[in-house]
Amino acid sequence: MSIRIGALAASLLACTALVPLSAPAQAQDLFGQAVRGKQAGDVVLGAGVIGVLPQSGGRVSAIGGRPEASDTATAQLDLTYFVMPQLSLNLIAATTRHDVHVRGSAIGDVDLGRVWALPPTLTAQFHPFPASRISPYIGAGLNYTLFYGEGGGRTAPVTKVDVKNDFGYAVNFGVDVELAPRWLLNFDAKKLWLNPSVAVNSGAISARADLDPWIVGASVRYRF
Repeated sequence: MSIRIGALAASLLACTALVPLSAPAQAQDLFGQAVRGKQAGDVVLGAGVIGVLPQSGGRVSAIGGRPEASDTATAQLDLTYFVMPQLSLNLIAATTRHDVHVRGSAIGDVDLGRVWALPPTLTAQFHPFPASRISPYIGAGLNYTLFYGEGGGRTAPVTKVDVKNDFGYAVNFGVDVELAPRWLLNFDAKKLWLNPSVAVNSGAISARADLDPWIVGASVRYRF
């Protein structure tokens, strides 16, 4: 009997000794399921809504004044690839329509009609806390904006407007909030430095529009 009691006591002591070792591993497993975090090779697809907010500025030849483009909102898709947990590449795709004017010219306010913009922007993003449920990031990159579909009502004597495609720089900051292991809520802001040339009436009047827009938005993301 004493031998059996001794063996049972030894077994209980062994189990007690293993508890501190197994408990942290279990906690780590549970934590891993709740917050997956960023991993190298992750591909994240997002869909949401953005606001594009151009800044008014620039110059106009001949008649003077200040170019101005309207604010607008639209849907956006974005794709993110994680090179490593702390570093990702992000590409956005959206198109927006803007009303364009010249304010305060020698002939008053001039309506230049409307134009569509397609501004794909590629940024490299740094994530300082890739394993956190709330994961902020900062980034920088390049933009190339294509302008198309110039049209709409215009103030006489304007008959033709051509906004030239243009390269620009971008800075970026935002935050991902992990809702589930594969689902994220994202809030993002980008500042673009974008200064396209504008030709009015086949170049009879030329302008440079300092658009320099903010692009702000929110989206839901899925991680593959």
